[in-house]
Amino acid sequence: MARYRAAMRIQHIPKAELHLHIEGTLEPEMVFVLARRNDVPLPYASVDELRAKYRFTDLQSFLDIYYANMAVLHTERDFHDLAEAYLLECDRNGVRHAEIFFDPQAHLDRGVSMPTIIGGLSAAVDEAGERGVSAGLILCFLRDQPAEAAEHTLRLAEPYLDRIIGVGLDSAEVGHPPSSFTDVFRRARELGLRAVAHAGEEGPPSYVWEALDELGVERIDHGIRALDDPDLVARLRAERMPLTVCPLSNVRLGSFPDISAHTLPRLLNEGLMVTLNSDDPAYFGGYVADNFAAVRDGLGVSDEQLRQLAGNSFDASFLDSERKARLRSELADWSCDEE
Repeated sequence: MARYRAAMRIQHIPKAELHLHIEGTLEPEMVFVLARRNDVPLPYASVDELRAKYRFTDLQSFLDIYYANMAVLHTERDFHDLAEAYLLECDRNGVRHAEIFFDPQAHLDRGVSMPTIIGGLSAAVDEAGERGVSAGLILCFLRDQPAEAAEHTLRLAEPYLDRIIGVGLDSAEVGHPPSSFTDVFRRARELGLRAVAHAGEEGPPSYVWEALDELGVERIDHGIRALDDPDLVARLRAERMPLTVCPLSNVRLGSFPDISAHTLPRLLNEGLMVTLNSDDPAYFGGYVADNFAAVRDGLGVSDEQLRQLAGNSFDASFLDSERKARLRSELADWSCDEE
């Protein structure tokens, strides 16, 4: 019984989550709630019918339904409720701090304003802070839209820079190299924003190089294809460049046939600075604690390695050094046998 309890408790080890799309936390039940609230017709008769659509073959097959479901998000209250639901989930997943991606272009194109998006998300972030879960917002640019659209989006966001900690790059990767967005990332850094980018999920290692050299990123989101380039692996190791890896996402989108085939152990054995994250948990079968459980059960990742992954998440975050030290201390004091 003690070993079983420890196996369950290790999922809730104190951690940060650094790769989480807030739109990807839109559970099927909430899709229907918001559709009724905003009088949005849905092409699904039930929650079960919608959930049955979550069988993806690749990134694009996921993105098609991901963007379609966003049509139910209209008001500041909607964005607040979406973020609030995720941040409450953080309490149940041992997440002490979250750095949350959001995709304003997907909403601006539907006529939703930037103040509506940021206002709703920020209100939920503030409320979570009062409960002891800190969070920051990272504005992501859609790489399958022109760089000019990203530049326009950044201009719209400039009045709200006090609510944004960084910029990122996401959406369909293949055929959309990071270097196309060099100018807008340069501008974002000039504005004092941190920089991250999705690279090396389905795209080649060269996209990781571009994200580092052209965009000046401080974290690589995914990065699993870096293993195809030994020189890149050596650089990532030398620079302690964080990789925000999402195991359940990688399996659901076909990068690996099942969790036992995931290359997380190789990434760890290479001495890379890896963190575990849930990506789009409403679509990929679990929140971050589920990802911790999956790599423990499916890959034999040890409890000590899980502690290392949790510690990496604090080190790789954009928190100040004092807050990182406090969280590191909490992790050091934590026991998987606690009740």
